[in-house]
Amino acid sequence: MQIGPHLLKNNLVVAPMAGVTDRPFRMLCKKMGAGLAVSEMVTSNSLLYGSAKTLRRANHEGEVSPISVQIAGADPQMMAEAARYNVDRGAQIIDINMGCPAKKVCNVMAGSALLKDEPLVAQILRAVVNAVDVPVTLKIRTGWDKANRNAIAIARMAEDLGVQALAMHGRTRACAYTGDAEYDTIAAVKQSIKIPLIANGDITTPEKAKLVLDHTGADAVMIGRAAQGRPWIFREIEHFLNTGTHLLPPTVTEIHTVMLEHLHDLYDFYGVETGVRVARKHISWYTKGLVGSANFRHEMNQLPTMEMQLQAINSFFAQLHEQGERLQYVALSDAEALAA
Repeated sequence: MQIGPHLLKNNLVVAPMAGVTDRPFRMLCKKMGAGLAVSEMVTSNSLLYGSAKTLRRANHEGEVSPISVQIAGADPQMMAEAARYNVDRGAQIIDINMGCPAKKVCNVMAGSALLKDEPLVAQILRAVVNAVDVPVTLKIRTGWDKANRNAIAIARMAEDLGVQALAMHGRTRACAYTGDAEYDTIAAVKQSIKIPLIANGDITTPEKAKLVLDHTGADAVMIGRAAQGRPWIFREIEHFLNTGTHLLPPTVTEIHTVMLEHLHDLYDFYGVETGVRVARKHISWYTKGLVGSANFRHEMNQLPTMEMQLQAINSFFAQLHEQGERLQYVALSDAEALAA
């Protein structure tokens, strides 16, 4: 799939997730097979540009191209300024958030709340596209609620105004993450536009990725929650799409190494104190569903230092290695996999 001048190595995209898709996670997912990873949401409020959080989110040192940064806001000129700010700091693609259903975002008329106001959507898209010389992409939902699905109108507008790819979560804002994703709506949008369409929602397995691509005609799939703790899902999906067969589960030794490298990246990126706190959720995701992991996760959340975290992980993986060469998961339903 191509976005502007950027030819992606495949059609697998990491969804932007607040508090998850930081630089260490994006770099890991790309290493494990993703063709593109979109950053967690960056505010368009210029008053926050100097905050430690915003500066950290604008740090792309060592990140593999193309670098896609998602911006959020409801004021066209502030969004244009945010786009320029991030391009000046290394962004090669600017993604506009009109998909987030979170109340704190929608209450300020940003994220998916914007779908209620099509004239404002047009103003924001026009301002951002005109502000930068890199490709602009857009993330939307199917509409505000089930009585107001306007994804086709928004998609056509985006294409007309110069947006170069569209990602679409197959639910309305009102649905949040409940119910089934609307793949029929995604298919209808795909039929109405010529720019690449990336399908998102409930894609938890290689089989589901193929089903969604086949059903919707989408050019790519976007994986969010299913990649938390299982970044190798991208290479598993790519292998299945190419061959129709499954890779063997990863070895305990490989994932032990992957996990340790990820944690050290977190400690370096955030500093040790914050890194230890951020690491806890990733450790929980990595081990969710593994045989014998419930007690480990409970104890892990009580450990206050980097050294104690690393020691506990080494002990846990030593136990896993005694059980077999490869990771062994307790079977999870789709809903449980997403909740994990």
